[in-house]
Amino acid sequence: MALMVLAHEHGLHVTAFHVDHQLRADSARDLDIISPVAQSLGIEVVVHTLNIGDGPNLEARARDARYAAMPTDVMTGHTADDQAETVLINLLRGAGAQGLGAMRPGTSRPILALRRSETHAVCEHAGISVVTDSTNTDPRFLRNRVRHELLELMANISQRDLVPLLVRSADVLRDDNDLLDELATKIDPTDALALAAAPLPLARRAIRQWLSNPYPPDLATIERVLLVANGHTLACDVGDNFEIRRSKQRLILQKVG
Repeated sequence: MALMVLAHEHGLHVTAFHVDHQLRADSARDLDIISPVAQSLGIEVVVHTLNIGDGPNLEARARDARYAAMPTDVMTGHTADDQAETVLINLLRGAGAQGLGAMRPGTSRPILALRRSETHAVCEHAGISVVTDSTNTDPRFLRNRVRHELLELMANISQRDLVPLLVRSADVLRDDNDLLDELATKIDPTDALALAAAPLPLARRAIRQWLSNPYPPDLATIERVLLVANGHTLACDVGDNFEIRRSKQRLILQKVG
């Protein structure tokens, strides 16, 4: 709601996309709050009703379905608090620098520097009501526990607001990651000698860039490829019925069978 108001005040031609995942019995009532505000601003609301269904990986499935329903250039209302949560979530999942860089700032996330409290203040100042989503307090979901338990505990232990610190850390790690990725592009991952001679962090990244289709390989797969590049083994499995084989100092990606 804050993003919609701010975009309108900025003079943009705004279309609001509302995705109803049907995960709450009262989710259809959200439009009773959204539509009058949008109508008062002359904003069209496009509604997508999805049937996600409860079950495993609900957060990921809902996110994928939501983004699939919206335009690729959609703007989202992620805030600095969301960014800090994402850093911690990715840390808990064992992510490296790329994951700890969290969400990349840009036109698709125009209010990423705002705090969540500031978005509430925007809506309060505009005199509009907001939707309260009860699933945002459901402890089944990792993000909710990070938001309501982990961040609060860390703030209590450190006696400081950790959101700005985590956001700054993400910015630094993202810049470091971008530099390493750029350096890795100069390495030919099919050249076994060049790969073996490269600094290990860059060699790993060169392999990751080569084999990302569309998702990057896990660390165990990358380490197996490095064993082939270093001549410790002739070939290795990289998943999806593909293998990497070394022949005449070249690494070849080929289908098995």
